[in-house]
Parts: sequence; C-alpha cells; structure tokens
Amino acid sequence: MAGANIVTLTQANFPAEVAKSTLPVLVDFWAEWCGPCKMIAPVLEELASEFEGRVKIGKVNIDEHQALAVEYGIRAIPTLLVFKDGQVAEQIVGMRSKKDLKASLDRVAV
Repeated sequence: MAGANIVTLTQANFPAEVAKSTLPVLVDFWAEWCGPCKMIAPVLEELASEFEGRVKIGKVNIDEHQALAVEYGIRAIPTLLVFKDGQVAEQIVGMRSKKDLKASLDRVAV
C-alpha cells in the first residue's frame, strides 16, 4: 500500500531506513482493515512528493510487523511517528489534516 515516494518498512530494513537515516522520517503505523489509515494514505502520498529530498515517509503494516509496533508502543492506528536523528521527535495518533501533518514535517524538515 506504499506509493512511489513511500518506503515500505519491515523489521529488516527499519534500522537502515529510519534509525540511520540522514533525513527526518515520518513512519505511518497502519493496517489493511483500518478505515482512517486508508483515508490518510493519499495525504501521505502528497506529502511524500512535497517533502521529497527533505523528509522520508515510510509505512509499517502492524499486522505483518507486530514487533515494530510493540517496540514503539503503538496502541492505536493510524499512529505516525516523526523520527529525527534516529529518535522519535513527535507522535501523532489518529487522523489529522494535511495542514497539521505538514506543520509537523516543517518542524523537522532539512
């Protein structure tokens, strides 16, 4: 369910794509059965294009990668974590407007 500018994150590639990323990374924890997750997906696609080269956007399917969800204390979806320098800089739980998400990314964008 990830588009061209969005990285599909797994247990295997998470350290390289997120923890060691030189760019800030917005990680969307989602599931196939989650309505709000499907609603936010096109917004993330737009933001991935707008912030290309400044912020990386990735998605973790919590049904396929439960260990990552547990590791980051994901209790509700969608949950978006904004990582900067490998650390969680911000947590956003639930559906948010593009304007709100853009403001979060503007705070960490390089």
